[in-house]
Amino acid sequence: MSSGLQGVRLAVAGGDDRELFLIPELVKMGAYITVVGFEKGPELAGVNTVSTLQEAVSGVDAILLPMPGADDRGIVKAKYAQTPLQLTKEVLQLIPPSVPVFIGWARSALKTAAKAFGLKLIEYNAVDELAILNSIPSAEGAIQMAMEATPVTIHGSESMVLGFGKSGLTLARTLHAMGANVALVARKEGDLARAYEIGLRPVHFMDLALEAGKADIIFNTVPSLVLDRVVLNNVSRDAVIIDIASPPGGTDFEYASLLGIKALLAPGLPGIVAPKTAGKILAQVLPKLILRQLVT
Repeated sequence: MSSGLQGVRLAVAGGDDRELFLIPELVKMGAYITVVGFEKGPELAGVNTVSTLQEAVSGVDAILLPMPGADDRGIVKAKYAQTPLQLTKEVLQLIPPSVPVFIGWARSALKTAAKAFGLKLIEYNAVDELAILNSIPSAEGAIQMAMEATPVTIHGSESMVLGFGKSGLTLARTLHAMGANVALVARKEGDLARAYEIGLRPVHFMDLALEAGKADIIFNTVPSLVLDRVVLNNVSRDAVIIDIASPPGGTDFEYASLLGIKALLAPGLPGIVAPKTAGKILAQVLPKLILRQLVT
C-alpha cells in the first residue's frame, strides 16, 4: 500500500459502513486519523477517537465528510454516532480556509455557509473516476431491489432507464447483458445514438409519457422531477419504479402511491449493498484528491 499520505492529519466525521473499510486503508497509507461519530461501531485500530466535531476539526490538514453529506440542519450522516453530529456555526468557524473539507455532495445550505466562512468545500461525488466506479454497485443494488419487488425476471422484462449519465449507462448495459429489453431515455441526440449502437431502444424524454406505459420496471437516475403526474398517469399500475437519484429523487412518490404504483427511493446504494467495495473505491480515489489540494 502506498504511503503517500504519510503524516497527513485527517479528520473523518461520520459516515456508514463504507468508512469502516475506508479508514483502515487511510491508516495503511500513513495518515494520522482522527474520527468522530463511530461510538456505536466496531473498534477502529490506529486512530484517534474524539467525541465532538469541534475536537475532530482542530489541527487537521483535511476533513472528510461522508458521501451523503449533511442535511439542511447541518446534521452529518453518521450511522454509528452516539449523538448527532451537527455542522454548527461554532464548528465551521474552527475550520481554517486552508483546510479542504471533502464531502460527497453538499446541500445548498452547507454551500452557503461554506461561502460565508470562506471554506474550501470539495464535492467528491462529482469526480468522474469515483462516479464511474460507484455506478457498478449502484447498478447491482438497483437490480437487486427490482428483483425483490417484481414477480418477473429481469431477463425478458421491459425495463426503462431514465438518464444516460454514468449510473444510467452502467445500469442500462447491465440490464441488457441480463437479457432485459431496455429502453434508454435521454435528451441528447448523441446519447440516443449511443444507446442504439449498444443495443438499447432509444427514447427521447419528450416521448416519456407515451412510452412509460410499456415498462415493467422503470429505473430513474435523474435528480429532477421527471416522473411527474403526467408521466405517472401512463405508467402501468403493476410496474415498479426504482429511483436511485440523489434525494429527493426524480419521482412524485406521493402521487405514485395514490395511483397504487410501487415506487422506491434508493440513494446511497453502494454503501448499502456493497460497503466493502464502496469503501475501497473511496480509498482509491480520495487520497489523490487530498494530496492534490494539499500541494496547491
